[in-house]
Formats: sequence, structure tokens, C-alpha cells
Amino acid sequence: MTSGEERIACAFGAGKKPLVIAFTVAGDPDVPTSLAIMREMTAAGADIIELGLPWSDPVADGPVIQRADLRALSGGMNTDRLFDLVRRFRSEQEIPVILLTYANPVLRRGVDRFYLEAADAGIDGVVIADVPFEETAPFSAAARSSGIAQIAMVSPMTPPERISRIVSAGRGFIYLVAALGVTGVRQGTDPAAIDLLAAVKARTTLPVAPGFGISSPEQVREWEAAGADAVIVGSAIVQVIETRHGDPEGVVCGVGELIRALKHGCPDNAGTGLQGPSHGTPAW
Repeated sequence: MTSGEERIACAFGAGKKPLVIAFTVAGDPDVPTSLAIMREMTAAGADIIELGLPWSDPVADGPVIQRADLRALSGGMNTDRLFDLVRRFRSEQEIPVILLTYANPVLRRGVDRFYLEAADAGIDGVVIADVPFEETAPFSAAARSSGIAQIAMVSPMTPPERISRIVSAGRGFIYLVAALGVTGVRQGTDPAAIDLLAAVKARTTLPVAPGFGISSPEQVREWEAAGADAVIVGSAIVQVIETRHGDPEGVVCGVGELIRALKHGCPDNAGTGLQGPSHGTPAW
């Protein structure tokens, strides 16, 4: 059986740069459409799928993803149903699936049980957005025993000595928080985040993937030129889902169009439902 770490390593070892890690909230806008979105992400060329476990207090997320969490929770999405969703998807696809969650759902279920069930469902990596590095030991131990990559995060506020400690414990890839604040579409790339990318890559052989605020082909190319191994796109995708809510076929089509544009560098997002940075309200 292929472990989560191995599946992630294979994705990064395929020689494509940068990979696109596409985020969606599980169960948004409903479970059948959520599964269709994951399928379309794969067909459109996403290299890794990041699936958010909806949570009532997502402190790292801006309004766009907060509203997606509420839609999914209102539709009955929970941990059991997320695992079922991933299991159904994994029966069809080998693309890596990363889970973004917060500590409370993991602790409530029991750390060891959560990771064992996540691995059984086919989840390859876990990001816990609100656990500081000093408190990650039980999560990392459960991840290792389950074959799951516990993905570490660094931000522009992380001092150099702390970066070294964090990346030494990371698995799969390093999640680089490319902007201060919460998630959301942003107009440009912070030069400090580009400097952070270089600082992180100097301290680890793991791939590094910036996230927070990436929404356009131009930003993808900018991060590619800076040396990023992948880019994580979240709010831009979720915004497409929100804009076309009530039209399942339109939602799936719009997500696919956006991912294809990001992958192939098409500057025209017409038809995706994505508001350009000069017209939308930043959410991260």
C-alpha cells in the first residue's frame, strides 16, 4: 500500500513545477457537487487536492472560506462524511489529498483514531492550522504511525532559528504562508514572502508551497520564477463555487476553467466566476 508521504513525494517527483494544490471545502455546496468538484480538479490538471474540514471557528480563514464552511456545515458535513467523501474519491483517483483542519475536531475524535481513520480513507497529508510547532508532537507521532505526512507551516513572522526547527520536523512539503492575516484573494505578492521562500528553501530539501492570496496565472508564474515547488490556491476557487451556488454544473465548470487557467498561464479568467483583484473584496 502506498503511504501518504510516498504519494505526495511521487507528485513532486514528477518533474512539473510549480504544482497546483487546489483547495475546496468538503461538502461545499453539497456532497455530490463536492465530489464532482474534486473530480474536475483532477481532470483540469490539479496536482494535489487540499480538502478543508468545515469548522465553526476557522481562525486562519477569511470570509470567503468562512461562508463555505457554513454552507457545508448547514448541509450536514462532518468528519465521518468527509472520510466517506475521500474514500469514494480515492476509489477512482490516485492524486494526493491533503486535509486542512483545526485542532478541535482532531482532539474531539482522539488524535490516534483521527489519523488512522484519515489514512484508511485515503488522506495523504494533514495541515492543522491552529497548532503551534511546540504542541505538534502528538499529531506528528500519530501521522508517522499512520503513514500520513504532517505538513508544517511557516509565515513571514517566523524567525530564522524557528524556521529551521519547523522544517526539520516537516513531512511531505512545507506550507509557506505567503501573506499576513487570514486567507483570501489578494492583488499582489508581498516581496517579503519571496524572501521567505528563499530562506525556507535554504533550510530544507522538502518542496515548498506558498499559499494565502494566490489567485491568478501571473502570480503562479511569479512564484515559479522565485523557485516555488507548488502553489496553493484556495479562496479563488471557493469564490467560484460561491458565485455559481445553485448551479452545480456551472460550479464544476467554473472550477475547472480556473484551474486550467492557472496551470496553463491563460490571463483571461472570463467565465470562471472569479472577480479580478481590482473588483473583488480581498478576503485573506
